[in-house]
Amino acid sequence: MSPADFLTDLLNPDLAFLPKALLVAVMSSIVCGVVGCYVVLRGMAFIGDAVAHAVFPGLAVAFVLGGSLVVGGTIAGVVTAILVAVFSQSRRLKEDSIIGVFFVAAFALGIVIISRAPGYAGSLQQFLFGSITGIPDEDVYVVAGTGLLVLGIVLLLHKELVTISLDRETARSLGIKVFWLDLVLYVLVTLAVVISVQTIGNVLVLALLITPPATARLLTDRLGVMMALAPAIGGLGAFVGLYISWSWDYPTGGTIVLVLTGCFLLAWCWRLVKNKTQSYFC
Repeated sequence: MSPADFLTDLLNPDLAFLPKALLVAVMSSIVCGVVGCYVVLRGMAFIGDAVAHAVFPGLAVAFVLGGSLVVGGTIAGVVTAILVAVFSQSRRLKEDSIIGVFFVAAFALGIVIISRAPGYAGSLQQFLFGSITGIPDEDVYVVAGTGLLVLGIVLLLHKELVTISLDRETARSLGIKVFWLDLVLYVLVTLAVVISVQTIGNVLVLALLITPPATARLLTDRLGVMMALAPAIGGLGAFVGLYISWSWDYPTGGTIVLVLTGCFLLAWCWRLVKNKTQSYFC
């Protein structure tokens, strides 16, 4: 299928789910790209993966009760983050051990809960790998509203989030409330993950959060440019991934991830060539 045919399908009223799927995919990618910059700066990719596991029981409960996935996932993520923050005060265990215990336990709880729902196998596959073509209209508004909320909070707290990401001790000496900003960042990651689950699934959502910012980091040393490039790369990857998926009948979530991974590899090669060229002339 040519790009022109794809654009024609986007405008086809009989395929109303297609532009809706594209809109949600791009919005999710942009939000994840912005929030993911802080995750990459702090070297906390494990946290992003853990949060993706932590929101699962909330998603499962919301699905079984017919409630909002965003609300259910957010509550589960925040509760788990608070538990990790509290139990991490113990000096006998490091934070990564506490995270490993609670976040994996949350994922296991989600599997048990969803197993009690009718159509268990189909529901589990939808949560794990996404169901972008079946997104209801109201979820588009929820994703848009939640995305704007996340971006608004990022705009308000950008300086503080950057400070704790680059130098936590300096942030404490400046009187910045590091503990509360950590919780805010966990919540932002949680919201970004929740609105992306239907697009790409719980298993692959980490790719939207990490790969575009990591790619942008390879392309620039300036934070401002990185935070502009990351959502742009994520949005472009979502568009190209959906186009390939629709044209050749590939799984949407997996295709988007592979496109973003391809962008990362190209950026890596570009950085490698640039470094070798600079070394040669120096």
